[in-house]
Amino acid sequence: MSRQITDLEPKHLYHYFYQINQIPRCSKNEQKVGEYLLSLAKEKGLESDIDSTGNVVIRVPATPGKEQAPTVILQSHTDMVCEKNKGTEHDFTRDPIKMKINGDWIEAEGTTLGSDNGIGVAASLAILEEQDVVHGPLELLFTVDEETGLTGAQTLEKDFLKGRILLNMDSEEEGELYIGCAGGKDTTGEFPVDYENAPDGYVPVRILVTGLKGGHSGIDIQLGRANAIKLLAKTLRKIYSEAPFYIATIEGGSKRNAIPREAEAVIFMKSDAITLVKEITAGLAKDLRSDYASTDPDLNISVEDVTESFQKVFSSDSSSTLIRLLDELPHGVIAMSADVPGLVETSTNLATITTKNGTVVIGTSQRSSIDKERDAASKKIARQMTSAGSTAKHSDGYPGWKPNLDSEILKITKSIFTQYFEKVPAVKAIHAGLECGIIGEKYPGMDMVSFGPTITGPHSPDERVHIPSVKNFYTCLRLILKKLAE
Repeated sequence: MSRQITDLEPKHLYHYFYQINQIPRCSKNEQKVGEYLLSLAKEKGLESDIDSTGNVVIRVPATPGKEQAPTVILQSHTDMVCEKNKGTEHDFTRDPIKMKINGDWIEAEGTTLGSDNGIGVAASLAILEEQDVVHGPLELLFTVDEETGLTGAQTLEKDFLKGRILLNMDSEEEGELYIGCAGGKDTTGEFPVDYENAPDGYVPVRILVTGLKGGHSGIDIQLGRANAIKLLAKTLRKIYSEAPFYIATIEGGSKRNAIPREAEAVIFMKSDAITLVKEITAGLAKDLRSDYASTDPDLNISVEDVTESFQKVFSSDSSSTLIRLLDELPHGVIAMSADVPGLVETSTNLATITTKNGTVVIGTSQRSSIDKERDAASKKIARQMTSAGSTAKHSDGYPGWKPNLDSEILKITKSIFTQYFEKVPAVKAIHAGLECGIIGEKYPGMDMVSFGPTITGPHSPDERVHIPSVKNFYTCLRLILKKLAE
C-alpha cells in the first residue's frame, strides 16, 4: 500500500508525506519529526535552526540568478490531531499512520490521516528535491503544537525569520485563498464534586453516546453536527427526570479543537429502573437520529453493563447540578459575519469533560474574527460555570488575522490561480485559528496568504485528502515561487 502512495504524483511530495507519517507527531510530541527535518537539512548541506520550543527553519539558497529576489517563507506545522475510532488498535506514540488509497482520495485506517498539515510539510520538502523549481531565497518554517494552542507560532522569536512574504499551506479547500482567520480562547471549568457512598439497592450502568462524525470545531461548526457531550447531557437529564440516579464518572471528547464524537457516564440507579432507562434511551436515540439524519446518521445511545467497581458516587446535588450545567452550556454558532457571506463570526465548542481527583473538568473553546466578541462569549461561558459552582479560567488566547485586500502576495497568488484554474479564486476568511494571525502580530508588515489542497474530515478519523487537488496545489505553489523570483 505504501508503494502505491509513494508512486503518486508529485512523487517527491508523496515521498515526504509517507516519510513523516512514519514518525509519531501528535501535538506536543514533535521531537522526532524535528530531528528528521534537521537531519535532512544537514544531509543536503542547508543552513537550519531550531528554537527552544521545537520550531525548525531550513534556509534554502535562491536558484542561481535569483539571489536578489525577496525571501519567501513556506510555512506549515508538523503536529497532527491524533484521533482514532473506538476499537481501532493504534498507538500514536509509536505506530506509523496506516494509509490507503480509496478512489481519488487518501485516507487512514481508523485514525486521523495527518494530511493536516502533513501535506504542507511535504510540499515544502519537495521543493528541495526538484531542480527545475525557480525561486528566490526560501525559509522553510515548520512550527509545532499548532493544533492544541498554536504554541509554536506563539513562541516564535522575532529574529527567527528574515523574510516578509509568507505562504501558509494549512488551508483545506482547493482553489481558494484565505486572507483572514478567527482568534480563539479556551475557557475551562472545574466542578468540585461532593461524594457519598454508593447507596444500597443501586446498580451501575454505562450510558454511551457513539457514532457521531465530530470534526473541526471551527471549520465544521456551522454544519450542525451533533455534540456527544450535549447529547449525553440531554439523555441524562431525561433519565433523571423519570428515574433519579447518582453519577459515578463522566467522560467525553478528547481535543479542545474537535467537536466531541463520543461521551459516556457511569450512573448508579435502582435495579428495578434499568428497563425504564433502556426504554428512555432507545426512544431518545430514535428521535435524535431523526433530528440529525443528514449530519449524523450513525448516532447511537446505548446502555451497557459495568464491570468496574465504584465505592463512591457523586451526591444527588452534584449529579443534578452537573447535568443541568452541561445541558445548558451553549455549543455551536453564536453569530454569522455581516461582512463576509457564509462566514461564522463567533462560535463556542463544548469540547471535553473528564472526571479526575474529585473534580469534573469541562473544556470549551470560543472563536471569533472580532476579539471583543470572542472575549464576550468566553465571559458568558465562565459566568454559567461559576453560577453552577465551578471555577472558570481562560487561556491567553490568540489574535485573529485581519484581511488585507490590497496585499501584494494576494494579487500575485490570485493571478496565478486565475490562470491555472481558469476562474477567479474565492478569497475568504476562515473560522479557525491560522498561525498567520500570530506570526503577523510578531512580524509587522508580513504579507501573507494561505492555501492548500482539499482535505475533508480534519481532526477526525474521517480525514482524507483529495489526490488531484494535491497536484494542483503543488503546481500553483511552484508557479507562485517562480513569479515572486522574477
